[in-house]
Amino acid sequence: TFEDSDDYWFGFEQEYFLVSPGNKRQPLGWLFETPGPQGPYYCGVGASKVAGREVVNDHMNACIEADINITGTNAEVALGQWEYQVFSKGAKNAGDDLWMSRYILERVAEEHECDVNREPKPIKGDWNGSGMHTNFSTNEMRNNSSHKVYIDVLNKMKERHDKHIEVYGKDNEQRMTGKHETANIDEFTYGEGHRGASVRIPVETVESDYRTGYLEDRRPAGNANPYEITRVLIETVLSGTFKFDPV
Repeated sequence: TFEDSDDYWFGFEQEYFLVSPGNKRQPLGWLFETPGPQGPYYCGVGASKVAGREVVNDHMNACIEADINITGTNAEVALGQWEYQVFSKGAKNAGDDLWMSRYILERVAEEHECDVNREPKPIKGDWNGSGMHTNFSTNEMRNNSSHKVYIDVLNKMKERHDKHIEVYGKDNEQRMTGKHETANIDEFTYGEGHRGASVRIPVETVESDYRTGYLEDRRPAGNANPYEITRVLIETVLSGTFKFDPV
């Protein structure tokens, strides 16, 4: 049985769409016409490439005021889709910070007369869904680590793939199709710098010769419960039961 610890580091990448209120719930920027194909919107600049930046900036500033460690924001692959990142030490802190950041986003969006959609695949067709990639590490992975340590962690994650998918978000199968920078939900894969894998080994980890770094679990959906994500990751990586009360 494992207690919570600041040795467990988590970085959530929360993706979402800003949408119009009401029944149509069209993404911002889609109200009058369907935009052109994906490509120019990712980290885009300009009125034809982004929609809702004022919401994003107000949300970032509100999170900073609330002492939430928001580490960045960016426009995502689809028009009206955004991402922000939150870093925390400890499973409870990670869940609290992400959950509170979601609440703040809902309130800020309300003031701008729009809603937030975190569903895994709100726009059907050739558009990316919304995930919540989860970067994580333990003390062993960060300090004088080795390739073997990382492969052992990845093998444990492969063995418990189904347990992870159970808590990685409702309707996630609509997003995890093997397309649009996702792996197939029924398979577990990993790779160095591979955005189409279940778990990506970041370039920084590889360049350190696996002596220090982290892993990026790309399976969680945008609507996943962060407390469940941290719990299942710790239980898998440490091969035990995680004693964790998020309340």
